[in-house]
This record gives sequence, C-alpha cells and structure tokens, in this order.
Amino acid sequence: MIGAETLRFSGAVEDLSGADRGALFSRAANEDASIVQRAAAIVEDVRARGDAALRELARALDGASLDALEVPRATVRRALDSASPALRRALERSARNIATVHRAFMPTAMEVESEPGVVIGRRPDPLQRVGVYAPGGRAAYPSSVLMGAIPARAAGVAEVILCSPPAPDGMPSRAVLAAAALAEVDRVFAIGGAGAIAAMAYGTESVPRVDRIVGPGNAYVAAAKLLVVRQVAIDSPAGPSELIVIADESADASVVATEMVAQAEHDPLACVIAVAVGEAAASRIERALVDATVRADRAEIVREALAGQGGVLRVSCVSEAIAFSNRYAPEHLLLCVSDAEAALRSVRNAGTVFLGERASVAFGDYMTGANHVLPTGGLARSYSGLSPLDFVRWTTYQRVSGVAAASLANDVGTFADAESLPGHAAAARQWSAR
Repeated sequence: MIGAETLRFSGAVEDLSGADRGALFSRAANEDASIVQRAAAIVEDVRARGDAALRELARALDGASLDALEVPRATVRRALDSASPALRRALERSARNIATVHRAFMPTAMEVESEPGVVIGRRPDPLQRVGVYAPGGRAAYPSSVLMGAIPARAAGVAEVILCSPPAPDGMPSRAVLAAAALAEVDRVFAIGGAGAIAAMAYGTESVPRVDRIVGPGNAYVAAAKLLVVRQVAIDSPAGPSELIVIADESADASVVATEMVAQAEHDPLACVIAVAVGEAAASRIERALVDATVRADRAEIVREALAGQGGVLRVSCVSEAIAFSNRYAPEHLLLCVSDAEAALRSVRNAGTVFLGERASVAFGDYMTGANHVLPTGGLARSYSGLSPLDFVRWTTYQRVSGVAAASLANDVGTFADAESLPGHAAAARQWSAR
C-alpha cells in the first residue's frame, strides 16, 4: 500500500496531528513571499512603462519577440477554421452547454415595496469590458477561454478581451485561439503572467483597461490579481487545484483513485484527499491509488502532489466526512456514496459538487456547462464559482410617494439628530408639512 512517504496525510481524521490539521485547513496561508514580491515588481513595471514592459517580459519569460501585442482577428479565426473536426466538435459542445447553463443562471430585476409608497428596485447591469485570462506554460487551456468569455457574453458584457501567454513564435496556443473565436472574444493579446493582469487592470498603449478580470493562472497570476484588486474587480483569489472525494463502502475504489490522479496531474501543489468511510474502503482506495499512479502519464507530478498535499483519511460515517469537507471547503467535492442526494443536503462549503461516480470532475472541467473557475484554498467558505453574477453590477433605485415622504420625515429627522447631522434632518423634515 501507499506509505507515509508517498501520502502526506493518512489514517483516521480524529488522529491527525495538530501540524497536519494546520496544513490541511490553512493551505491558503502558504504564500511564497518571493512570488508576491516578483509579481509586485512586474505589476509596477507594466503600470509605469506599458507595452514596452510587456514586450520585455515576453522576451524574458516566453522567449517571444513581439512586434504587436494583439493577435490579428484573421489569425484567431483561422485557428478555429483549421482545428481538427474532433476538437471543434468538443469545443462547440462545451460552448453550447456553458451558454445554456449561464443564460439560465442570469439574475433578474425586481422591485419591493418596503412600506406603502416606498419602492426599492434592483437591476442587474452588464459590465462594459471584461478581461479573461487563459493560462499557458505547462499546458494550454481553451476550456478556460470558454468558461470566462461565454458567461460574460450571456450577461450582456459589451466587450470581452483575452490575454494568454505566447509561444516562442509569438502566438498563444492555437487551441486557445480557436476557443476565442468560438466564444466571440473581441480582442486577443499574446501576453501572460502577472504582466497581463497589470495590463488589463491599468491599461497600456495597446491593452484596454477592463472592469473585471477572470480566469485561472499560476501563482504569479494569482498574486497579481490580489495586487490590483483596488483598481479592478477579480473573480476570486485562486490557488492550486483541489479535490475531496467522500467514499463509502459502495464506492468503486478504482474510480476514486482515477479521479484523484486526474486532479493531481494539474500541478505538484494540487491538493487531493479521499475521505473514506471505514478502514476497508480506505485500504481499497490506497491500493487503487498505487495502481493509478503507476499508470499515470504525468506520474512524477502526481507523486509529488500526493506526497505534498495528498491523503486518504478515514472516518466512521458519511456525516463525519461531510463535516470534514465543510471545514476544508474544497474547490471540487465528489460524493461517491450510496445516497449522494441526501449527502448533498448537508454540504455547505464547496466550489462545485459532483453527485455519484458517473459525475466525473473531468466532465465538469470541460463539458457539463457548469463553470470550472472556482474558489480554492478554503475560500469556498465565502466565494462562489464564476457565474453571470460576476459580469453584472447592481443598480439600486428608490421611489417615494408624497404621502410616504411625509410619513418618513420626522422619524428620519430623529435619526439624523441622534447622529448630529442637522443637514440630513432638515432635508427630511422639509417634507413633513407638504
């Protein structure tokens, strides 16, 4: 079986040491100060020097010499036209499902009368311009383009721009460009990392300033997003991929192990935990995880993630497992239990929940139509996954009749007197005799 040298966490949840509990539940605090400092330097450089800084970053970090930062529209379109039939079919199916789900999730305007003659309304207004970031580096992520751009379009955003790192030839991944064409992105820029975040936050000679930045990225991207949050809205702070699988005796251990490996292959810092009900289920999962890791194409990354943040933990019942998960607040939660619907009712803190073994996390990553831009590091306690709500701002308005104004005047004046604001009191009381 997998030993202590291969899995960071093992054994019964109740027997975890204080250090292990701290590592499990405080993972968002493990921030590398050097990354933050480097990201801050890049952000300030791009803010000060604009396009010139972005070109230097492309040469230094991506090995690309850029004549222009913006990718021509014709190039973006050709990427879609030249995509393989299989890739285009998959992209189109994903895009269709994302659009269907996110249009249905759109918020609606409403009015309420708090008392006779006093009407309060709330109206969702789409943002003017949104920036989507799609990572490069270890792999290209056309799915992230669709997950960011299509919900923005569903919400009615007027302009969507995309930033993605260039390859040495000066262009982002062809698959990313194909997704951008399919999602009807307005403008694409071959820039990546913290520099791209700064460009979208502050604007440069070529890159327009946006109202919100969304999309996943590496540690430098995550740090840069937090550095510019006073200038532009972001989706949520993000870190490495996370998965908790809750598995009882009915679970297929090979399915659990395969799901864990799938998330572990993202990144050596990925967090993958199985919470098994009973010792027999835990042992089966550990054995299956050995086999799945050996077979994995990205086995080295998987082993590093399991040794650093992976675990198979044991509990006595499903309710204990859900209590653990609610405290952990994972990005992804897979319920491999005999009654997943009943278990779902007790789930409070998770980026997205998958009900049953057939609901593979990979399906949600690419094709179901749900969004894969999700909170990590325990922030599912207070943040939600990306949705149309991220692409609107609410305009609140108030309507007051003459009778209601006279009724409100004296009580509001009393409040204002108590707060030593005579101007407020006078503004209210002028309506008492009208």
